[in-house]
Amino acid sequence: MLNKYPLWKNLLVVIVLMMGFIYALPNLYPDDYALQISGSRGSIEVDESVLKKAKDALDEAGIAYGEAKVGEKNIIIRFADNDTQLDAQPHVKSALGNDYVVALNLAPTTPAWLSNLGAAPMKLGLDLRGGVHFLMEVDLAKAVATTMEITQGDIKTKLREEGLRYKSVDILTPRQISVGFRDEDDRDSALSLARREFDDFLAESAEESGLFMVKLTLLESRAKEIEDYAISQNLSTLRNRVNELGVAEPLVQRQGRGRIVVELPGVQDTAEAKRILGSTANLEFRLEARPDASAGSIEKFEFRSEPRTASLERDIIITGGSVANAQQSFDENGRPEVNIKLDSLGGNKMFHVTKDAVQRNMGVLFVEYKEEVDAKSTNGQPKKRRYVEKKIISLATIQSPLGNSFRITGLDSVFEAKELALLLRSGALAAPIYFVEERTVGPSLGLENIKDGATSVAIGFVLVMLFMIVYYRVFGIVANIALAANVFILIAVMSLMSATLTLPGIAGIVLTVGMAVDANVLIYERIREELRNGLPPQSAIHAGYDRAFVSIFDANVTTLIAALILFAIGTGPVKGFAVTLSIGILTSMFTAITVTRAVVNMIYGGRNVGSLSIGGVKQG
Repeated sequence: MLNKYPLWKNLLVVIVLMMGFIYALPNLYPDDYALQISGSRGSIEVDESVLKKAKDALDEAGIAYGEAKVGEKNIIIRFADNDTQLDAQPHVKSALGNDYVVALNLAPTTPAWLSNLGAAPMKLGLDLRGGVHFLMEVDLAKAVATTMEITQGDIKTKLREEGLRYKSVDILTPRQISVGFRDEDDRDSALSLARREFDDFLAESAEESGLFMVKLTLLESRAKEIEDYAISQNLSTLRNRVNELGVAEPLVQRQGRGRIVVELPGVQDTAEAKRILGSTANLEFRLEARPDASAGSIEKFEFRSEPRTASLERDIIITGGSVANAQQSFDENGRPEVNIKLDSLGGNKMFHVTKDAVQRNMGVLFVEYKEEVDAKSTNGQPKKRRYVEKKIISLATIQSPLGNSFRITGLDSVFEAKELALLLRSGALAAPIYFVEERTVGPSLGLENIKDGATSVAIGFVLVMLFMIVYYRVFGIVANIALAANVFILIAVMSLMSATLTLPGIAGIVLTVGMAVDANVLIYERIREELRNGLPPQSAIHAGYDRAFVSIFDANVTTLIAALILFAIGTGPVKGFAVTLSIGILTSMFTAITVTRAVVNMIYGGRNVGSLSIGGVKQG
């Protein structure tokens, strides 16, 4: 029978429409403006006493607030509008002090029953929701310096293995290591060793101050490789950390020789993001110095959580760059620890050193590269002082040779262990990064863009609907039903995919509305043509849908290919447009062909029809 769908196909249409409505529904529940309170370090927890201090500060300032709740890792305080939220932040910050981060946030209001179904609103891009923009500088010189320090230790190890007695191994310049010998034969053997084992360096002999010297100079090409690796590794690490933050559709890209741009939509305050992004969370593993060690071969460090110090060897066994994975867990006494797995090279180095150091202590240094504004200024501009802070977080006895897997103990709390594992898991930074510029994009621009975008969609939608009703009558109403369904399904799919809606994305939705109607116009014009050719209504409907399908398919496939190319080669706003357009093409094909035909079948299918309400054709 013509123009009758089987039951399964009708059920499919109904199910898709229902799911589209349900998963698009959360977008009708706007987020609340909120303050998020968390510890400035993982070891600082938030509880009811912290919430009470925040409430007292707000009450004293006469600032009204809504729900205030202590969560697993933070406190959320909701406000009626953005102005109240902004007014509340400094009062809460002042009351809680520097131990807590008071960040502007947006708290979801999606009903629990929708959340339980996995439904959530679309993420909004930086141009709509606002967010933060960072320009970060990578310390490329430090990347080379770290390689030189590790090579310095490797040289000492190789010389000891070969039985060569050296007087000194020093880093003379940022790219040159000098090794001194009293014996010329030892120097010559070391020169052969250096040329064989350290092919990234140019090895030359010399004589200075009564010593026979071997000077190793890092090759220019290798220095550039180290710098390029530092940039690419830091890009990868920052992307991983952004993913851990749960920010959708971030922008993390290189700018120039040694800078990285990071844009985080939906993040309104820089402090929370900087705490994770800016932390190097790097580690250095060193043996504790022997009591008889010379003063020049040791360094003294403070413990991070105890008022005491310990002396460690200058030689670094490995750094956090060798960590392949890290997970927080507990030891047999219920104390927090981090289980670490090293890559193959790091595991080999660790085993090589620790097999001869059983029953000695090994220290784990937590390395932070910090920056502070100096009180003194130049030309009215504040001076920034950069410094390195290294503190011991663990000093434990080596019970047996260590390999690829071992534990870090002695951490203050579960939160500190989780944060350390998170940062190590996302990757150590190959070189320090510093914030050159930070900018908050206010939500007021986003609200205006959303309003303008929604207005453009609404105007386009209404004009198209009016045209379809006037020109195609009942079939126009069917097309409008499909058009509404298309928008619902499109929004639902984007929400389920956690895709980010940007201003160009709204343009993609407007374009999709037009393309969806274009498919129906092709079908309806084909039906009208078949009616003019004398086909009966049922046959005209059947022929119209069947014969227009090829044209619709070809047009949409070519547009989809163009959208995919835009997504592949584009960045930022271009990608946002491509994502919306790609999804819209697929959903519009479904609604324009399958949904409209299902509705037309319900109206006309399976019965004798004398004429069709499609306009512009004399029938019968």
